[in-house]
Amino acid sequence: MNQEEVPLVAALYAHCARNYAHLHVPAHRQGEAIFPEWQGGKEILQLDLTELPGLDDLHHPEGVIARAQALAAELFGAGQAFFLVNGSTVGIMALLLAMCRPGDEILLPRNAHRAVLGGLVFSGAKPVFLEPAVIEEFGMAAGLTSQVVAGALEEHPRARGLLVLHPTYYGVTGDLQQLVELAHGVNKPVVADEAHGVHFPFHDGFPPPALQCGVDASVQSMHKMGGSLTQSSLLHFKGHRIDIRRTAGALRLLQSSSPSYLLLASLDGARRQLATRGAEMLGRAVDLALEVRRALSRLPGITLLGEEHLGRPGVHGLDPTRLVISLRSAGLTGYQVARILARDYRVQVEMADYYNLVVVIGIGTTRRDCELLIRGLQEVVRRVEVGRALMACPERPPLPVARLTPRQAWLAPSRPLPLEECAGHICAEWVNVTPPGIPLLYPGEEIGPEMVEYLQWVRKLPLSVQGPEDPGLQSLRVVVW
Repeated sequence: MNQEEVPLVAALYAHCARNYAHLHVPAHRQGEAIFPEWQGGKEILQLDLTELPGLDDLHHPEGVIARAQALAAELFGAGQAFFLVNGSTVGIMALLLAMCRPGDEILLPRNAHRAVLGGLVFSGAKPVFLEPAVIEEFGMAAGLTSQVVAGALEEHPRARGLLVLHPTYYGVTGDLQQLVELAHGVNKPVVADEAHGVHFPFHDGFPPPALQCGVDASVQSMHKMGGSLTQSSLLHFKGHRIDIRRTAGALRLLQSSSPSYLLLASLDGARRQLATRGAEMLGRAVDLALEVRRALSRLPGITLLGEEHLGRPGVHGLDPTRLVISLRSAGLTGYQVARILARDYRVQVEMADYYNLVVVIGIGTTRRDCELLIRGLQEVVRRVEVGRALMACPERPPLPVARLTPRQAWLAPSRPLPLEECAGHICAEWVNVTPPGIPLLYPGEEIGPEMVEYLQWVRKLPLSVQGPEDPGLQSLRVVVW
């Protein structure tokens, strides 16, 4: 080991030197679209301060932080807003901890972000998972349908509330207003994981924001599309169905006791930029995305998620700046295309799964970024045999039976077990495979023989596996009785 090395710093500078096209978050594109006060180099580090006189305290704000949060609440149409320095993850966990006590039921989409697992472990709540609709051509989850939510509300009258995704990672929204009406009709609160939708209020080309649809609380990743620094987010409240005092207490418990003032200041500056220039900047992003969509739609072997998919179950709206691109009919996985784009054409995309690429065109995206993407994909499809279908994923097994709550399973003794021997055991970890991004196993669920068979198939293919201690799926961690 050589203590003169700085491997992470070196990797970051090497990445920057490659001058990639940026088609991913954070939206400020390495500072190019960040608010003007942050232009400069080491001068920014002067702002890396702590709770000094005049700078307020995030956990008990009474001065400038309180004022900044009030400005954010007014801009987004909330009754109260909280700044988050541990990402939207901490907002979701705090909401679940505030809403639920051990044994309480909470209604959740099965494809909820893994932050939900943290909230379930902390609170001891019992999840009631709801299956989202699936867009088969892209092999991806969409939103919840009103039929699924109505049935769950009737079957679980004691549930503490409903959590929804708005939008999904793929930019898809369900009919949130209808889901809110169903839940409020039986006096249940609705909270939205709106991590990927902070930009929705600032241009009429986007689906309506969650607060406008009537939710009681919304968590937004300002850093994804709003122009703040990575890890900075917002939590909004509207109405009185959720105990704000209890949520604030949960945030004090879960967030860092030494919050970064750089993150806090970036939330304040990004909020002002959205208020004063948001419509202009996002309008440009929408126009660029439309140009890219038109160019790519003319290429053989490429399919894009678009307006023609609206009206299907769970597909009520789409984010026009988040392009879902499938080369399935060209016989290429999203992983293969993403590697080719990065290696040969210096294009970095937001995400790849087995079937798709996800490309984000944000407030800092340049025309050059888009041209490099188009040129790269033109070359990719020119080199392949269109019509050579990609092998389809087998049908996902049914949801497993829960034997313990996630908290009980997480805290129980556990051990790794070869996958072939796991049938009949209780899973102690979270296993998510994309596509379709719907977790196969949660802690506390029984591993059935059909699940073992499915996971044996998964490990033969280049699929994205998140959650387990062994991502190669040679073993799973199971509860020891």
